Amino acid sequence: MNILYVGDIMGEMGLGAVEMLLPELRRNHAVDLVIAQAENVSQGKGITPEDFNRLQAAGVDFCTGGNWTLARDEIYQALEDPDEPIIRPANYPEGTPGLRYKYAVTPKGNVLVVSLMGQIVGRDADKVVDNPLRVIDKILADEAPDGRVATVVNLHGDFSSEKFIIGYYLDGRVSVVVGDHWHVPTADADILPKSTAHMTDVGMCGSLDSSLGVTFASVVPRWRDGVQTRNELEMTGRTQFNALLVDVDEATSRARSAEHIRRVW
Repeated sequence: MNILYVGDIMGEMGLGAVEMLLPELRRNHAVDLVIAQAENVSQGKGITPEDFNRLQAAGVDFCTGGNWTLARDEIYQALEDPDEPIIRPANYPEGTPGLRYKYAVTPKGNVLVVSLMGQIVGRDADKVVDNPLRVIDKILADEAPDGRVATVVNLHGDFSSEKFIIGYYLDGRVSVVVGDHWHVPTADADILPKSTAHMTDVGMCGSLDSSLGVTFASVVPRWRDGVQTRNELEMTGRTQFNALLVDVDEATSRARSAEHIRRVW
């Protein structure tokens, strides 16, 4: 089966990029399942039910989570519903709204999807999260492998070392491990020795001529003068789309190929 993991969708430019490119990519690559990082969709913070519906209409089958997933309480109902294809990070503390993992249903079988937070994520570095390696170990132990044809894990974090290490830690145990949150793609899409597809960071969808989707005018004073400023999303200039395309053998759950797809216009 062909799985397309779409990088962080940042605001309206990101939504527009997905709506424009995804239908063609699904057709050209015979994609069976589209998973997208959706924690930055609505004005860069979280996702509204309306934008969740827009992504589904564009061809996104499942949405993963990150540090802004819980920014909008109107999405909590969907996060709590096992039949709604959207999750929050599994290693948030007990009592956090939302289910820790869910299954994506496809014609070729069920796919287990798990989001994990890195242990240090920018402004959220002081927030307590459970150890992501221990959490994924428990999920994989609890979920019988014969109930799925593939397993996709995303690690949303700042440290390249953490996102790289978890790939090898899970090599041979899951089908895909992909890092996100940086919004800058790494040049290392690969099939690891035990047949797990891995990419340290998949990148983003949205503005290219910006600071990770935010205007330079709103962030330069922060760096130059130490002034606290409010992020403003960039709405002009070039657009980028980044995703990881993985071919998985559904009989073995092993990845056969991994290709970084990048479009700029």
